[in-house]
Amino acid sequence: MTSFAGLESEFPFDSHSMTVTGARMNYLDEGSDNQGDGEVFLFVHGNPTWSFAWRKIVPEVAKTARAVAVDHIGCGLSEKPLDYDYSLEQRITALCELVTKLDLKRITLVAHDWGGAIGMGAAGRMPERFSRFVLMNTGAFRSKQIPLRIAVCRIPILGTLALRGLNAFSRAALTMAVAKRDRMTKAVRQGYLAPYDSWRNRIAVDAFVKDIPLRPSHRSWKTLVGVEEGLSQFAGHPMLLVWGEQDWCFTTDFLDEFERRFPQAQTLRIPDAGHYVFEDAHEQIVPRLREFVEAHPLKPV
Repeated sequence: MTSFAGLESEFPFDSHSMTVTGARMNYLDEGSDNQGDGEVFLFVHGNPTWSFAWRKIVPEVAKTARAVAVDHIGCGLSEKPLDYDYSLEQRITALCELVTKLDLKRITLVAHDWGGAIGMGAAGRMPERFSRFVLMNTGAFRSKQIPLRIAVCRIPILGTLALRGLNAFSRAALTMAVAKRDRMTKAVRQGYLAPYDSWRNRIAVDAFVKDIPLRPSHRSWKTLVGVEEGLSQFAGHPMLLVWGEQDWCFTTDFLDEFERRFPQAQTLRIPDAGHYVFEDAHEQIVPRLREFVEAHPLKPV
């Protein structure tokens, strides 16, 4: 399967897949290495999205470079096994395995939401492969800040019934994650919901919410500490922070922390955009991304 039925106009991409950590991971691989230097943009999504989120940005990047956009295991067109270890550690390992198997180098990471911790986790473990960073409404460090509406989704049994039974998380995001709701047309809404159309297929959405580590006893706490400790090695790397300021989840407090850790980073604050900043403001993101790349060319190999 290359896409979901009826989404061809919104998502006109050929899909690829490979087995990582024992499960089939789907990914887009658009554009080409036009400069012959192996430069690639790696797009890493969060929850409850998939590579569909990058559909407005990937084609622009692919005009001049290679663009690879993953679907995490359990998301999008990837396999959704019931017996998989849906943990931060496993997700970082899976991304590292894909990067290694595709032999991706000179990577510009473009990450959102959970993609920040996963992508920066992978970068921290293979820093020689990563060159630039573009982070959007995300986090890659410890925080005890969690919105009430997400905390409710973590309630045992009740949370799972809501997320897997009613698809409450994905459906709520269609309105709560955007500021410009008119952009969430029927086709776009269908695109975000299509992968998560049954109890079985919503396993990763539920697992992501439960995997938020808020205390040292959580299984993913140690992994997140490792991600956080690995950030400092990229203090001298080009970084662009893109933030929808109406995000109630990854608020500007997270942006402030990134700016504290990376004082040389460039920032694009977008006052009229929400968590799904790529829906609300892709017209601003694309030219700013182009400027960022042109201002920070990679050294010839």
